[in-house]
Amino acid sequence: MTAPAVKILVVDDEAPIRRLLRVGLTTEGYVVLEAADAGEATASLASEKPDVIILDLGLPDIQGHDLLAGWRASGLELPVLVLSSRTDEAGIVKALELGADDYVTKPFGVAELVARIRVALRHRLQQQGERPVFQVGELSVDLVKRIVKVAGQEVSLSPKEYDILRLLVQHAGKVLTHQHILRQVWPGSADVQYLRVYVRQLRQKIEKSPDQPQYILTETGVGYRLRSAD
Repeated sequence: MTAPAVKILVVDDEAPIRRLLRVGLTTEGYVVLEAADAGEATASLASEKPDVIILDLGLPDIQGHDLLAGWRASGLELPVLVLSSRTDEAGIVKALELGADDYVTKPFGVAELVARIRVALRHRLQQQGERPVFQVGELSVDLVKRIVKVAGQEVSLSPKEYDILRLLVQHAGKVLTHQHILRQVWPGSADVQYLRVYVRQLRQKIEKSPDQPQYILTETGVGYRLRSAD
């Protein structure tokens, strides 16, 4: 039996953007639902049961941030990718802190968006049934035994380094903001500079070229993303 096609709800008040996404995503095999504002989005969520939401932050009837916050507060767990013409880091960070799974800024390529959709879907599945051993490239992390290996060789990490890596592994492919990581690893208070120091140390231990990392990727001004599993 063929698996049902993934439904994507596009919430954007710009008709040309919705048309671009409808054509591009339909070609990739997705079913595309459209909403021009928050009201239509709410109705579509209830009636169509989409699998993924692509949300523009600049809606005519309610701010995208407020809509996203309401969805998460109500228990909505669907992947939400923010699509925005904004390039300001504060707006992006706010959306991620409110529960967005990822973001793409306009103008964008459909291929990039499709890749982000696939990662977001995979991340949700991973959260529902986490695998004890994470593998990407030559890096493996055993979350049960707390063993980290690179190319088969065990790597010794400090407790904080391991806590950062474990958090990134648990959300592989997803952008984690600086503040989110700090709250999880340093429950009290800590400066972003602490995090940068530990990430630099961690890269020295697991990356072939720490200055050109292939595993722990920097989202400039926003946070970090661990490359998703192979």
